[in-house]
Amino acid sequence: MPETATPGAAAVDVAAAETAAMTAPDVGPVRRRPVQRRSLERFERMLDACARLLDEVGYDELTTSEVARRAGVPIGTLYQFFDGKQALTRALARRNLDLFLDRLHVRFAAAPAVETWADAASAVVAEFVAMKREVPGFASVDFGDARPGKDYLLDERREMENNRMVAERLKVLGVHDLGLPDGPDVDRTLLVAVEAADSVLRLAFRRHPAGDPDLIAEADLLLRGYLAARLL
Repeated sequence: MPETATPGAAAVDVAAAETAAMTAPDVGPVRRRPVQRRSLERFERMLDACARLLDEVGYDELTTSEVARRAGVPIGTLYQFFDGKQALTRALARRNLDLFLDRLHVRFAAAPAVETWADAASAVVAEFVAMKREVPGFASVDFGDARPGKDYLLDERREMENNRMVAERLKVLGVHDLGLPDGPDVDRTLLVAVEAADSVLRLAFRRHPAGDPDLIAEADLLLRGYLAARLL
């Protein structure tokens, strides 16, 4: 005899799908957001393959066909999620930003209490440097395409530049998670701090794969001094 659905099975399936959708990663505007476990695993494999290839060949030589081959998925599967390599690297940049904030949470949890924005600055610089050295693909695509003029990789609608989005996420971490003071100047000050640190740290890694330690120290000093002067 054919099987009959148990009462409420359809409702359970719908609830499970809704739960999966709510917990799926925020990957920005992609063609299809991964929800089921298999889709999530393939999605992450494609981003992992993209990151490794960026380290090997750089952005200009990166191809979606090679990403698909390395990830072990048909090219059609890749295009179900991404309409090209910029969409692929945009999703990688968003994942990098989430990873950066997650790692900062761990770093702050293991450190003495953070009482000022200046106190937080050194941890932010140290974590960025650590990810530049350790995380595949981060040297080419951190929170945006590292090439000049690519300021909107995190936002496909080009409404918010990469560094502004990073500053806003850092403000949420500082105010809501660390209990640092908010105020009318915080948004502008954090944006200036992120822009300044970004410029010096990019200079530090431009010709030194592991980062010029003297320039990294300058970025830390610049950030701490500026935040100490502008914010409590």
